[in-house]
Amino acid sequence: MGNNFSEIYLAYYPKLLRFAAEYVILNEDAENIVQDLFVSLWENKYLLANADNLNAYLFKLAKNRCIDFLRVKIREKERNKKIQKGFEIELKLKLDSLEEFDKHGYTDGDIERLMSEAIDSLPKRCRQIFIMSKIERLKYNEIASQLDLSINTIENQISIALKKLKIKLKNNMPLYCFLIG
Repeated sequence: MGNNFSEIYLAYYPKLLRFAAEYVILNEDAENIVQDLFVSLWENKYLLANADNLNAYLFKLAKNRCIDFLRVKIREKERNKKIQKGFEIELKLKLDSLEEFDKHGYTDGDIERLMSEAIDSLPKRCRQIFIMSKIERLKYNEIASQLDLSINTIENQISIALKKLKIKLKNNMPLYCFLIG
């Protein structure tokens, strides 16, 4: 089988490579597909013995691998488009927020009042943990130790605080960003 496999490899590798490259465009991808095909054949040598028409069998394997590759690429491209669209929406919201912030012409006192109101709106324990983390700059393990709570509880409370503050300051996103920074 080893000698026969080498002959098959030498005879069909260039043909299958040209075939795959025609569909997947990049030579590197075509090489990977054909190499993987031959590795799979080597690991499952018995499949070659069952092939009536070796030429048709190998090209069918290459075709199927190209189809799988292209389907994955299409899904990746669609996923990237969604991510890009989400990123564009987020940038637009941030731009709108910053422009709106400028229109308000907030004084330092206004900014301090808005931030205090937002923090004061948090539940007592949540507010305490948020202040210790974001204002006093204590690490989660330090807060957990001082309050005799688990780090997981601290993480959860910070997450709750951030969600509530984001809602409270949705029209003043620069303030929210300042608070969480």
